[in-house]
Amino acid sequence: MQAPIFITGTGTDVGKTLVAAIVTEALEADYWKPVQAGLTDGTDAEKIRSLLSNPFSVVHPEAYRLQTPASPHIAARIDGVEIEPSQIVLQAEQILANMHRPLVIEGAGGLLVPLSAQHTVADLIKPLRARVILVSRNYLGSINHSLLTAAWCRHNGIDVAGWIFNDDYLQYEDEIVSWSGYPSLGRIARMESINAAQIREQALRLKPVLSGTFGS
Repeated sequence: MQAPIFITGTGTDVGKTLVAAIVTEALEADYWKPVQAGLTDGTDAEKIRSLLSNPFSVVHPEAYRLQTPASPHIAARIDGVEIEPSQIVLQAEQILANMHRPLVIEGAGGLLVPLSAQHTVADLIKPLRARVILVSRNYLGSINHSLLTAAWCRHNGIDVAGWIFNDDYLQYEDEIVSWSGYPSLGRIARMESINAAQIREQALRLKPVLSGTFGS
C-alpha cells in the first residue's frame, strides 16, 4: 500500500487546497479532506472536483462535515459531534485498500489545529504513515511560521517530503529551504483567478519532481 501524501501548511489561507489540486492532478491521484469545517461557501472537496481535468482522480467524501467555519474542535462542539482520529485512520485504510493510485489528504489549517480536546491535525500523520508536503505562502512573517512548522516536524519525527511555496511576495523560499533542511518541491506564482486549465498547467510543470519524489 502506497503511503498517502498529507498536505498541511504553516497556517490557514496559505494555499493548501490550491497545492492539493495541483498535486492531485500531477499524480492523477485521489483526493480526500477528512475534516471540513464550514459548508456555507462550498467545500474544499467541491473546489478540487471542479479543478481536476484528468479522468482518473476520485474525490472521496469527508469523514466529518461541520457547519461552522472555525477550528474543527469548535465546529464539532457546535454540531454536537466528537472528531475521532481513529475513525479517520480507519476510513483512510479502507480507501487505500481499494485503490492503486496515490492518495492526497488535505489537513485543516496547520499541524497543531485542534480536532478535539486531545488531538490535533498532526496526530493523523503517523497513524496514516503519510509523507508530508508543507505549504508556505510568501508573506511577512512566513519565515518564522515556516521554520516553527519545520522544527516541530523534525522534533516529532514527521516524514516531510518538502515544501511547495505559494505566492510571489518577497520570495523567502531559499532561506526557508536552507534553514529548515527540507527541499523545495516547487513554487506556484500568484494567480488572479484559478481554473482547471491553470491547475493542469502547474501540474505538468511540477509533475517531474512530484513523480520522482512520490514514485508515481
